[in-house]
Amino acid sequence: MARIKGATMTRKRRNRVLKLAKGYYGSKHSLFKTAKQAVMKSGNYAYIGRKQKKRDFRRLWITRISAGCKANGMNYSTFINGLKKAGVTLNRKMLSEIAIADPAAFTALCEQAKSALN
Repeated sequence: MARIKGATMTRKRRNRVLKLAKGYYGSKHSLFKTAKQAVMKSGNYAYIGRKQKKRDFRRLWITRISAGCKANGMNYSTFINGLKKAGVTLNRKMLSEIAIADPAAFTALCEQAKSALN
């Protein structure tokens, strides 16, 4: 029986890594060993970045809501507390969109939150 060699699979595996390293600086896009290290590191950064993106957007939404609240004479925490007591179940993303696009509606929400606190 003929002996099976692993050259085709090795080449395929190496080409897959080199394809992922396309566009990297210097020898990182052409030498397998350095390309493999760079691809592994960039994969770690991408994994961490997917988690950080969620945090960053939430922070942005809260900042926008806070700015809208301050324009209406409230702070963020009392506004959110008032909305919860009023039974308004809008998420922070939608609240920030309302604060930007429709300030009159956001003012109405602020008034609703104030009345629920009193």
